[in-house]
Amino acid sequence: MSNIIATGFNSGSVDGELDSLEKDLRRLAGIGVDTVELALTSLDLIAGGRIIPERADRLVKLAGAFDFRYTVHGLVSSNFMDPATCRYQLDAAKALAQLCDRIGAGILVQHGGHLRPEQVHERADADRRERDALHELAEFCAPYGVRIAFENIFTAEQGQYRQTPSQVAETVAAVNHPNLVALIDFSHAYIESTYRGLDFRDELRAMAPVAGHLHVHDSFGRPQASYKPFFVQENNALGIGDLHMPLGWGDIDWDDIFAELEFLPDTVLMMEIGPRYRNEQPQSLERAKSLMARNGKAAARAA
Repeated sequence: MSNIIATGFNSGSVDGELDSLEKDLRRLAGIGVDTVELALTSLDLIAGGRIIPERADRLVKLAGAFDFRYTVHGLVSSNFMDPATCRYQLDAAKALAQLCDRIGAGILVQHGGHLRPEQVHERADADRRERDALHELAEFCAPYGVRIAFENIFTAEQGQYRQTPSQVAETVAAVNHPNLVALIDFSHAYIESTYRGLDFRDELRAMAPVAGHLHVHDSFGRPQASYKPFFVQENNALGIGDLHMPLGWGDIDWDDIFAELEFLPDTVLMMEIGPRYRNEQPQSLERAKSLMARNGKAAARAA
């Protein structure tokens, strides 16, 4: 039996208000989605690390109006390597963990950190700073039953310091906390492997044993480089960048990957394929369910 327990799509507000989030949640419920990852930082819910009570109450009421399993995406700009903002990052993440508890979300996504090219003097302590912050956050999350899902990202500018997917796995293993798991973003791993000349599948194999959350969306693993599209759709046309396309539009071999890898118990397969692809989302949902079944058969054979 697969350790993947659910699949669904991400959702958020387009204007900082709950009304637009509610509209998208109703749409997702209408196509049979049962699991949603909420981009809570697309809403004005936290100010200076403090929860805004009346806004939080409205969120809880909205979340309770649907029969979804929820996970939460934390700050997209999260960066525990940055010494100037690490404390603020932690304060905001702790507030998000409390919001997770209030809406019954068991996962809080945290992006892997980075340093800008000019931050050369901060590099020596960057990994330690990130590990210390992750441990502090995991300890905070423990009473709430929330797991931090630590996500691999890709190098966004030349000279930037980033951890590879396998190094993200090493970080999770080093912190060694039950409330911290790795999050495999397959497309991010593909792009970073291309950029660094790494073996994409080996990087996934390194992450899988500590992975308890998955971000799935398609691409061709081509770094963005300096190309600037006029229409965002032109990136798709060239197959360049972090495209977040429907499954099957890129060239990631999903069937082979999910037939091979095993993940931690209670893993959620979350598709980061937004409403731009609303017409393709039902097909991607069926494809994700087939990947879950394929993963279950692979796990059964391994047992």
